[in-house]
Amino acid sequence: MDTATLHQPVPAFQAPATSGQVIDLAQLHGKQVVIYFYPKDSTPGCTTEGQDFRDLQPAFLQADTLVFGVSRDGLKSHENFKAKQGFPFELISDREETLCKLFDVIKLKKLYGKEHLGIERSTFLIDKQGVLRHEWRGVKVPGHVQQVLEAAQALNAGA
Repeated sequence: MDTATLHQPVPAFQAPATSGQVIDLAQLHGKQVVIYFYPKDSTPGCTTEGQDFRDLQPAFLQADTLVFGVSRDGLKSHENFKAKQGFPFELISDREETLCKLFDVIKLKKLYGKEHLGIERSTFLIDKQGVLRHEWRGVKVPGHVQQVLEAAQALNAGA
């Protein structure tokens, strides 16, 4: 499978998500799409990031932008995380790392001096034609979602 490249159409994908949905990129044409990758459900940074997307959801919808969170956690974990935090968007389970590979977000990370492969916190903005327009890698949570929103608003306004 190819990897997503800036200013190129994102290869089509289907992925299982919360609420019994299958997210199909081809069916999202005509909407802007934010896909944010995070390491693990219910951990402090991931919770804060999800809450920021939740709190700005009305503004994303006004900018004609759908938000999806992605991690390698299973659907049961996702459903619990989504319900506990009141997320108004779906979480995609990427157990097979299909999307992680598509967006090249699996990186060697260090935790307590041990190296392991994990998801590098990253966010991607896809335009209404399915073209990748913005990418943020190695994201620091504070202020990040606001930056993504501003990019989505500018893109939606045709800036």
